[in-house]
Amino acid sequence: MSEKLTKQELHNLAMNIVGKLLETDGYEFLGVNSKLKKDPQFVVLKDKELSFIIVRAISYPEDVNAYDPQFMETIKEHAKKFEAKTFYAGVGLGHGDDYGKPVIKNEDYTLLYNGLQEIK
Repeated sequence: MSEKLTKQELHNLAMNIVGKLLETDGYEFLGVNSKLKKDPQFVVLKDKELSFIIVRAISYPEDVNAYDPQFMETIKEHAKKFEAKTFYAGVGLGHGDDYGKPVIKNEDYTLLYNGLQEIK
C-alpha cells in the first residue's frame, strides 16, 4: 500500500534539497534546525556574510514562491540583530507522475524550486 510522506518527512526532504544546493554554492553551515516550526532552518556563512534561511515544503495548489510576509518580517528583524540577510526557500513537492498528488514513500517526486528569495 502506498503511504504519503508526513509533514515532518516532507520538511526534511525540502531541507535536504536546499541544504545540498547551499553546500554546492559554497555556503558554510553554522546552524541547522530540522524541527517543524523552528526557524530559521539554516544559518549559513558565505563570503563573510551571515544569512538566515527559512525552508518550507509546499504542496499543490499552494504557490511555491508565496510566504507569510508578517512572519518573514519577524525573522528579518531577528536577523538584523546579527547583521544577517534573510532568505525564503519554498520547495514545491508532489508525486512523480502528477504534481497535484501527494508524495508517496519510496516513489519518485516532482520538484518545483526557484532558488532563494531574499527578504528585503
